[in-house]
This record gives sequence, structure tokens and C-alpha cells, in this order.
Amino acid sequence: MTASSRHETLDWSGVQVGDTLPTLVIEVTASVIVAGAIATRDFMPVHHDRDYANTQGAPDIFMNILSDTAYCSRFLTDWAGPEAMVKKLAIRLGVPVFPGSTLTYTGTVISTSQERGEGLVEVGLRATNNLGDHVTGTAVLALPRPNS
Repeated sequence: MTASSRHETLDWSGVQVGDTLPTLVIEVTASVIVAGAIATRDFMPVHHDRDYANTQGAPDIFMNILSDTAYCSRFLTDWAGPEAMVKKLAIRLGVPVFPGSTLTYTGTVISTSQERGEGLVEVGLRATNNLGDHVTGTAVLALPRPNS
């Protein structure tokens, strides 16, 4: 896994529409998929039992949506920093992610606004693998504003 986690939170006033987020790449292994399922208490066999996944028509085990939500949140906060708050995350699943896949997360700032003393940033995001779009969606993050 590669990422560049921020140790400082972004200054809302410096974020511009059109800014691109740093890419996050996740090398997906069977261990990553099973660990995510266990961590999220999702014991559905398609996330840890290859034979069962095969009987359901899948070529292998595949990642669960709770893991996807967590990786999307990580992608956003790695960019925005530790004081950023994910206020809204709306994702849509596309193609599955099997062991041996590489997930590549990309994103762009769609809008910025202010509400109740918070600087809000809306981001469009996507995670792709060799089969196409795995996750697409939008998120709203709150960033601290200077002098607020």
C-alpha cells in the first residue's frame, strides 16, 4: 500500500475547485479482503471462502462495501489531514475487487463553501481496478477555517 498521509490539516482557504487529490494505490490481496471483512464483522462467506464465492458465481472472494467505505475515508483524510471531518460520503459500487487487483483512488475538488463556521469541501472520487470503476462517488469534508 502506498499513500502520503498528511501530518497537517489543509487550510480551507487554500483549497480550490479543480484541485486534484494525491493518488492512493492499494494492492489487494486475499489477506486484505479477509482482514477487512473480519474487522467490519462481515462474516458473509463470499469475503473469505473461495469455494463458497465460486458457488455464487464469483471467480474468487471479493472486498466488502464496509472496507470500500473505509478506504474511501482513508483516501480523503490522507489528503485533507488529521483535523478534517468527513461529513458525508456517498459511494456507488461498480465492478468487484478480487485478490491480485490494484485499486487506484483519484479525486477532484468539486466545490467549496462555508456553513456554520466550517469550511466545506466537496470531492468527487473514484477507485478503479483492471475491470473498471470499482467505486465512484462524492464526499463532503469539513476543514478548520483560520480565525474561526
